[in-house]
Amino acid sequence: MINRRSTLKSMVLGAVSTLAIAAVGIPSAQAENKELKIGFVGVTSGPAAAWGTSNVRSMQTRAAWLNETGGVKIGNDTYNIKIVTFDDQKDPKRAIAGMEKMAQEGIHYVVGPNVDDGAAAVRPVAEANGIIYFPYAFPKALYQKPASNAVLGMIANYQSGPAIYKYLKENKGVKTIAFVAANESDPLSQRDSGVEAAKALGLQVVAQNDTYQNDTRDFTPVLTPIVALKPDLLVLSGVAPANAPLLIRAARELGYEGLISTETAQDAKVLEEGAGEYANGFISVGGASTPEIASDAMKEFVARYTKMFGEYNDESNTKVYALEYILETLKANPAAINDVAEFKKTMDSFSAPNPYLKGDAKLTYVGTTSFGQKRQLAVPMVVNEYKDGAFQTLFVGTVD
Repeated sequence: MINRRSTLKSMVLGAVSTLAIAAVGIPSAQAENKELKIGFVGVTSGPAAAWGTSNVRSMQTRAAWLNETGGVKIGNDTYNIKIVTFDDQKDPKRAIAGMEKMAQEGIHYVVGPNVDDGAAAVRPVAEANGIIYFPYAFPKALYQKPASNAVLGMIANYQSGPAIYKYLKENKGVKTIAFVAANESDPLSQRDSGVEAAKALGLQVVAQNDTYQNDTRDFTPVLTPIVALKPDLLVLSGVAPANAPLLIRAARELGYEGLISTETAQDAKVLEEGAGEYANGFISVGGASTPEIASDAMKEFVARYTKMFGEYNDESNTKVYALEYILETLKANPAAINDVAEFKKTMDSFSAPNPYLKGDAKLTYVGTTSFGQKRQLAVPMVVNEYKDGAFQTLFVGTVD
């Protein structure tokens, strides 16, 4: 009996000790925090996976950082941030299902989708369920009235394209230009915008109707007639990260010696693995930061991201912003947590310090010139040139 009582006493004490240790292991303030869910609906598999993956990883990195440091104070409450993700596989139908899932979970703020079709497809669901979403897609109709729930998360091709062409015309002597695009609405739309911008700058467009299927792996037949025209600049309109190195390699192996560019963000590692030295000189829109303008907070973000995932994608210099804008806007107007009308009301006058840039840069909403209303995140327009496995900054611009 004595031994049994001693054993029971030891078990009770052990259990109490375990609970005490567990309690000590969870900071009381953080344990009492509320939870704020932020969604992601976008592509994280297939040829365009790098676009959505950089979104998700950026959100997860920043959320973990904020939660680790005590959460986010919004009004009278403090929240831990939970990222809820859905891979739409670049399929509009799946994007709709993903946005419906977010609505069912009571999520009002969603990052994505990453392509035009998906962003357009989810609009009715978002508007019907009070969801503000941040696409990385370019159709102006998403951001112009009567639409009001979509906020462009990056620089659009019709903003970066003219800037790139103008720079190359003035600094590299570009006079002729050719376009090639996948036979899908997103890249075709970007091609059409690019052609319009090139003509407005006085460039001679020598090819604009050449297309390919997105699952193409041998681009020699597609590029042979274009290379024969010897354009000064070959634009890969809306090219997916997995296809870019294949197109670049095919063009160079056919003897093309001109410049190659795109208005979509790319992955340096994918370029290095798929095209090697053939990719040197390739020009693309980069992440919204460069070593020259990156703050200590941006450097810490990169370090945390790299530690969490074992690698870093330059595009995440842009993708870090969406979650930051959501949270800072909610801080400015806590009523917006459950009422997106309050969020939209706050956007016109919103301003907060930009933690990722040196100096006194601000987080603000822009887009008045392009869309007639503020439905775009103000992120720097960084244009990169690839060289020997890494991106180098070509120039930095802005939009209003």
